[in-house]
Amino acid sequence: MKKPDLKKFKLPQKPGVYFFTKDNHPLSKSTTKKEDVLYIGKATNLSDRVKSYFSNDLINTRGPMILDMVTQSKSIKYQETDSVLEALILEASLIKKYQPKYNTKEKDNKSFNYVCITNEDIPKVLIKRGRNLKMIQEKELPVCNNFPHSIYQKTFGPFPSGTQLKEAMKIIRRIFPYVDEQSVKKNNSEFYLQLGLSPNIKNREIDTISYRKNIKNLVLFFQGKKKDIIKNLKKEMMSFAKNREFEKANEFKKKIFALNHINDIALIKSDTIDLYSSNYRIEAYDVAHMSGKNMVGVMVVVENQELNKKEYKKFIIKTVDTVNDPKALAEILGRRFSHNEWRKPDLIVVDGGVIQVNAAKNVLSKLKIKIPVVSVLKDERHKAKAILGDNKIIEKNKKNILLANAESHRFAIAFHKKKRRKSFITSLEK
Repeated sequence: MKKPDLKKFKLPQKPGVYFFTKDNHPLSKSTTKKEDVLYIGKATNLSDRVKSYFSNDLINTRGPMILDMVTQSKSIKYQETDSVLEALILEASLIKKYQPKYNTKEKDNKSFNYVCITNEDIPKVLIKRGRNLKMIQEKELPVCNNFPHSIYQKTFGPFPSGTQLKEAMKIIRRIFPYVDEQSVKKNNSEFYLQLGLSPNIKNREIDTISYRKNIKNLVLFFQGKKKDIIKNLKKEMMSFAKNREFEKANEFKKKIFALNHINDIALIKSDTIDLYSSNYRIEAYDVAHMSGKNMVGVMVVVENQELNKKEYKKFIIKTVDTVNDPKALAEILGRRFSHNEWRKPDLIVVDGGVIQVNAAKNVLSKLKIKIPVVSVLKDERHKAKAILGDNKIIEKNKKNILLANAESHRFAIAFHKKKRRKSFITSLEK
């Protein structure tokens, strides 16, 4: 598919979910086959988001895999939603239903996020990674490895972005308050009172009927049945009003208003940032050694605001045997960019100051590669005290720059220690 083809799809400037497909049929259960769906995504603005897949620098911003997906696609379909929050939930439901080839290729299934509701008298609502779930085949119910005796009554997902899911759950929790692991551990009395619960939740002093109704509505929301929820809430509101319990009736009126006017500004902001940084790739580099001995280097990757450990790389330094971190960094970058099959980063993060930045820029200049470089300066306790580089880039990516830098330091130290132990054992054997 090419950019001029977009006009015929008449994509609206509204939130919703979009499909890239191999077929030319309209979206419906009878015509859209599972194998025809290549990719599913959600958007604040369907028109703008889909247009971003036809930019000239797609291969750099999204990588060769997504470029291949766009090339193979023949049609774009969409489903509008009332809010970005509902688009996020619908996206997860449809990814589960169709299991699109390029969604699973883009991210390991074990890295996806799931919302799990425990099967207890007082159900907890938890966010878990796919890697922490184990399927019980005979019942087809997942069990969390950390809670082997707690079978989940419901799971929803997969959700591609953990960051956006956490933001979404904050919004949902204001409408449908629920208990999670942290609230139980902290025994937060004020929070329980807001739920209408006793602070002594461990002894089950709770109105389980009301709470379970709340959880039931939360489940319906994740199933995309907002109209059913509103119908249920209106029924209860009218019942309280009829019994002249106006305070309780007003609480239900507020819930109905909240559902009809979902305040997902924070989620919209997050999604708008993703128009800039969806799959925005940050690569961070660090060097570790002991007085120049057993010198190693590493590359870590942050994509979509999360660590992508599948993309980490290790380097044993070959050209430096003294204390010369900038020269070691230059070797690492030279070797890294010799791999044209690796997707190029949108930003490079190095550990150190101006010397390290210049070392990186010199390598990129020789290779005629234009990628911005920032560095993280540390204090005497090896804590980040400043970031050097383009202020606009730093402002947009500060959190992820610091995350990438801290992870590269951890990964480098771990690799160095492993190599040092191996060298020590080798020397003993001799």
